[in-house]
Amino acid sequence: MIRSEYNVQLTRWQRLGLTTAVGAVLAVGATALVVQALEGPADPTKTAQTPDAATPATTQEPVRATPTDTAAVAPVEAEPALSAPVAAQIDYLLAHWSLENYNTAEWGVLGENDCVNFASQAMIARGWTMDSVWSSPKNGNAYDASAAWRSSTAFMNYIAQTGKATALTDQQRDQVKVGDIVQFDWDNSGDRDHTGIVTRVEKVGDTIEISFAGHTLDSDFRSVDTAITVDHPGGTAYYWSVP
Repeated sequence: MIRSEYNVQLTRWQRLGLTTAVGAVLAVGATALVVQALEGPADPTKTAQTPDAATPATTQEPVRATPTDTAAVAPVEAEPALSAPVAAQIDYLLAHWSLENYNTAEWGVLGENDCVNFASQAMIARGWTMDSVWSSPKNGNAYDASAAWRSSTAFMNYIAQTGKATALTDQQRDQVKVGDIVQFDWDNSGDRDHTGIVTRVEKVGDTIEISFAGHTLDSDFRSVDTAITVDHPGGTAYYWSVP
């Protein structure tokens, strides 16, 4: 009889615990429903996972070059590094190409025909030395200089006779480099009408664009192509490759 009452008592405690647990669960659920009703429906923008900005979605297309991109059309080849003598030559050209910066105190100016006087100065800056044929007293009077120093045709003959540089035609642009001498024959008469120094060589695909610095038409990066097609249509460019 005692054992029976003990069993009944245990059963009642178990039922009481079960009832309490069920009641607690129902209370929590009801509380959640009340909170949701007060706050409104969940914001999908807050619960949806946002992709990491540093990790693009795997379905995103990679960035591609378009036909209008310069790199896609024709990459420009980098120019080789300049040697110290050529760098000194180019520095001189870029410092004195404009009229307000002419080095007249030392070399003077030949009116509107100062191109060879300026080119000769640049060759001195590069390391060439004067001789009895190609020289200037450096006294501020350009007219005291020798013919080879101030005449394009005489300068051409001087280089050819001394072998200081190798002659190149405009069809040999692939051999032209910064620091070389460029000369022009505007009317194709066989003489030389203008002289400059190459300051830039750009290889864009199969095209080679050459720019030069000079006096008379003062310039630092004047296009050879513009000179012989726009400024002097039909003119011809020649080069001297300086070692």
